[in-house]
Amino acid sequence: MKIFSVKEIREWDSYTINHEPIKSIDLMERAATACFDWIVQNFDDDYHFKIFCGRGNNGGDGLALARLLKSIKYNVSVFIVDSDSAGSADFETNLQKLKKTSVSIFFLKDKPSFPEITDDDVIIDALFGTGLNKPASGLYADVIQFINASGGKIISIDVPSGLYIDRSSITNERQPVIKANYTLTFQNQKLAFLLPENEDFTGHVFLLDIGLLEEYEERVESKLQFIDEKIIKAIYRPRKEFSNKGNYGYASLLCGSYGMMGAAILSSSACLRSGVGKLTCVTCEAGYDIIQSTVPEAMCKVSGGKYIHGFSDFQNFDTIGIGPGIGQYDSHKKLLEDLFTNYKKPIVIDADALNVLSKNQNLYSLIPENSILTPHPKEFERLFGTTNSDFDRLDLALAKAEELKIFIVLKGHYTFIAAPTGNGYFNSTGNPGMATGGSGDVLTGIITGLVAQNYSSLNACILGVYLHGLSGDIAAEKMSQEAMIAADIIENLSEAFKSICPD
Repeated sequence: MKIFSVKEIREWDSYTINHEPIKSIDLMERAATACFDWIVQNFDDDYHFKIFCGRGNNGGDGLALARLLKSIKYNVSVFIVDSDSAGSADFETNLQKLKKTSVSIFFLKDKPSFPEITDDDVIIDALFGTGLNKPASGLYADVIQFINASGGKIISIDVPSGLYIDRSSITNERQPVIKANYTLTFQNQKLAFLLPENEDFTGHVFLLDIGLLEEYEERVESKLQFIDEKIIKAIYRPRKEFSNKGNYGYASLLCGSYGMMGAAILSSSACLRSGVGKLTCVTCEAGYDIIQSTVPEAMCKVSGGKYIHGFSDFQNFDTIGIGPGIGQYDSHKKLLEDLFTNYKKPIVIDADALNVLSKNQNLYSLIPENSILTPHPKEFERLFGTTNSDFDRLDLALAKAEELKIFIVLKGHYTFIAAPTGNGYFNSTGNPGMATGGSGDVLTGIITGLVAQNYSSLNACILGVYLHGLSGDIAAEKMSQEAMIAADIIENLSEAFKSICPD
């Protein structure tokens, strides 16, 4: 699923209007009907719906929604911000239609004209759409602040009013933005909805299909995509009947140290569950018995006493993952330098390997092309510096991926993959139950196993984060988010694979 800019969203609407063809007022009706269907499925008629409308097309959506709700006897009132500007043509058309119904229509001129909000009210925000390019001010700002302070349930149509889509809404001054409980957005994901800084504004986001023509999405290029089943099923390769372990790659994981062998076990187990043909764990003497007894399917090499030291036999592997549980020892700088210098295939770099790397930034230029770095936000900050917003961090990730010719998997909800081509991919699976120790080690193992199976670095990242999140979703369904541990993600990889296999 492509993630479009505000300009491209407008062009998609226009393309549909011109090529379906459909009148703009009828497309607005389609959008309102999609919201109506969602509301009817989720709210009964005990509530009083108070719909706040601006005078643009977002407000027109709100007016059409009011009419539809009233048609099945829902209790509805409409409040229109009485600004000096005239409404859009479709807004005015829907206003005339609404006036023919029994819906109560009020015009907000100042704060004393604002309505009382009770526990039985649901507020529907239809003030602004996607096209906002400056902070809300004046009466609109007052309305936003009033809605946020009301304590009522808030549903935003398409976008929480006041929120920018393509850039950060974090400014030096407090910017008024609706804090929605639910956002009913149209057709495709919006960039702003995928970033942590906007979580308090968007609430739960629901994508509503309003029938915009697929031809436009297929024809127009976008630098950003939201990973969906269509993308995954195009990447995934089912096994062939006549195959053996040699067909599925030979991976190595440099992992573990005294006191941190759990990370080695998790990453190794996940690598094996990802389908790799063979795995050799390189660990220290202190971890040898632990690996051999807990991950019997893996082979094991020992280098060093309490931590990996002096290992240089890199050549026999189809890929190497490094970092889980290795610790931050001075000699690890040389370990990374030797690895980067002598092994020219893509490497998966995580955890302590990233922390050692961040302290030795002269090694950045030695990282083999198409290698994969998997930092969480703090590790990313240590590697590449701080930013002022999540939007800036995405831009920095894309710039560094292009500069270093690597892939950066920025972990979190909607994990972001920055590719050296300048393209970015947001993951669509996963849940807060995965915010637990060891979850990142599991992801490292999965991606390492997929690279060893000859998936390209890009496809290994996309498929890896998707399977990782999907396994977490399956685990959460069984166990709850609170009770999940990282091993549960591994245990449910089988179910995740089964769900993406072709019928």
